Amino acid sequence: MTIETLLCSLFTGIQSLIQGCFGLTINRHVTHNSVFKVKAANLGCWLVTEGWMIPSLFSGIHNSDLLDGAQVQLKSMYIGKYLSAENGGGSILVANKAFALGWETFKLWRIDEKTFNFRVSSNQFIGLQSKGDGRGVAAEATIPGDSETFQIIRNLDDSSRVRIQAPNGLFLQALTQNLVTADYTGDGDWGDNNPSVFVMTVVKTFHGEYQLTNGYGPDKAPQVLKEHWDTYIVEDDFKFMSENGINTVRIPVGWWIAKDPTPPKPYVGGSLLYLDNAFVWAEKFDIKVIVNLHAVPESQNGYEHSATRDGSLDWGKSDESIQQSVEAIEFLTARYAQNTQLYAVELLNEPESGVPLETLTKYYKTGYEAVRRHSSSAYVVMSNRLGDDIDPKELFPLAGALPLTVIDVHYYNLFHDRFSTMTVQQNVDYINRKRISDLSTITTSDGPLTFIGEWVAELANPASQEDLKKYANAQLQVYDRASFGWAYWSLKNVHNHWSLQWMIQNGYINRTN
Repeated sequence: MTIETLLCSLFTGIQSLIQGCFGLTINRHVTHNSVFKVKAANLGCWLVTEGWMIPSLFSGIHNSDLLDGAQVQLKSMYIGKYLSAENGGGSILVANKAFALGWETFKLWRIDEKTFNFRVSSNQFIGLQSKGDGRGVAAEATIPGDSETFQIIRNLDDSSRVRIQAPNGLFLQALTQNLVTADYTGDGDWGDNNPSVFVMTVVKTFHGEYQLTNGYGPDKAPQVLKEHWDTYIVEDDFKFMSENGINTVRIPVGWWIAKDPTPPKPYVGGSLLYLDNAFVWAEKFDIKVIVNLHAVPESQNGYEHSATRDGSLDWGKSDESIQQSVEAIEFLTARYAQNTQLYAVELLNEPESGVPLETLTKYYKTGYEAVRRHSSSAYVVMSNRLGDDIDPKELFPLAGALPLTVIDVHYYNLFHDRFSTMTVQQNVDYINRKRISDLSTITTSDGPLTFIGEWVAELANPASQEDLKKYANAQLQVYDRASFGWAYWSLKNVHNHWSLQWMIQNGYINRTN
């Protein structure tokens, strides 16, 4: 046990004694900062899938370009124009658009490798119209059923050429620009003059937990995930971290873990056992644990790492999605509250700016109370909303009034045009000026602690090893100023610079001095 951990445990014991005897709460916003500083690795893509980190996880899925959320555009070769829902939804299907934009892009909900629902921009689903002669096709349903279930039949010689088979057994065809019907028998050729032939372009895909489990299906997904969980993060990884100056892990989990071993479909049970294992290994190697609710029902940001189905941001629009999130927080805290390695519970990862601040703060307050029902010593981490126009201190009125709270910000010199032309030195200067300023703004003596919950020593442009070492060191020096600490994304990754393990093993980052 390190001196830092011994002092941390002693402080926690004194705090509990004072609380028990006098009913008082010590605000450790600043006091605890002088005792223990988080130097963490994120265990990303372990218990919540992110396909870009391990593309091979998806290699066994048939029609893997047509997973849930895949955005497709369909061009009628006969008409020479794109299909769309008239007015974006609520009306008939037409083929009268010369260019493919929002209305002409459909989101797929996958039933199996050939069967799908088509969601339009208004979030309605294409289906057969109940009125008329049964040939009409319109985007009217808010919840898909049998009438909204279609098959995509690909041409064997050119998979971009497809026919769409309707629930009535017939195929969609565009005989005119202003009407698409489901009444073609499907016995013709695949040439441009056939009104049932469409060229399908896949413009966006998702590779998250939902896509993985629903793509493999209930028979194969458990096997694939168990093998992944067994091999991706193991006990030796905790030994490696402890030997290389990493004293904490931030572990992303999905809301369905609280329903283990029988989570709602398509999720797979079993991940809770591996989170238990992480706590056992953490205790053996004296590593603290931050449990991070990375994925919540209906997605807080529309990214695949939130386990979104189709990129929609619907979390918080229903009381049920918030309640299920709070239940997950309460479940996790209750399970690990007595474990000495539990250091913090993060209520939500990276909510988008589209989540109303009022909704977010209400959830954070309720989540905080759920943690406190089981632990008086665990920190409660609240992630800032994403977006350039977001006030970095917008959570201070809530977090600043509550003991043992932390504000999580993520600093990447990526994902924005401003970084695309920067030299290495300009990136280093940005860290030493802008990031120091950003961090100083949210690090106050009387407010919540600050946490750089995600960062990486990767640049938008190629750089030499010496340049990347210089860039990584600049970030380490600045992020060490965060009053709670920092966490690298991630411990492992097929992209080398995103893997802290690889960066340490290859001399880019040294945490032992």
